Amino acid sequence: MPAPIPAGVVWRKSTFSGSSGNGDGCIEVAVIPGGIAVRDTKDRALPPHHHSAHAWGEFLAGIRAGEFEA
Repeated sequence: MPAPIPAGVVWRKSTFSGSSGNGDGCIEVAVIPGGIAVRDTKDRALPPHHHSAHAWGEFLAGIRAGEFEA
C-alpha cells in the first residue's frame, strides 16, 4: 500500500482543464517522495494513484508522441 500523501503537497491541474467544457472533470498531479501522485478532481476524497517519476515521464512522452490518440 502506498504511503500517505504528505501534508502541504502542491497539487497542479493542467492549463487545458476546462477547455473541453468538462469543467472539473480532470486530474491533478503532485510531486511526492518517490514519484508522482495523481487524483481525480471530481472526487478528491478518493485515494490518489502513485507512479514512479520514471513511469510518469514515460507516460508523458507517450502522450506527446500521440500514442493514445483515438
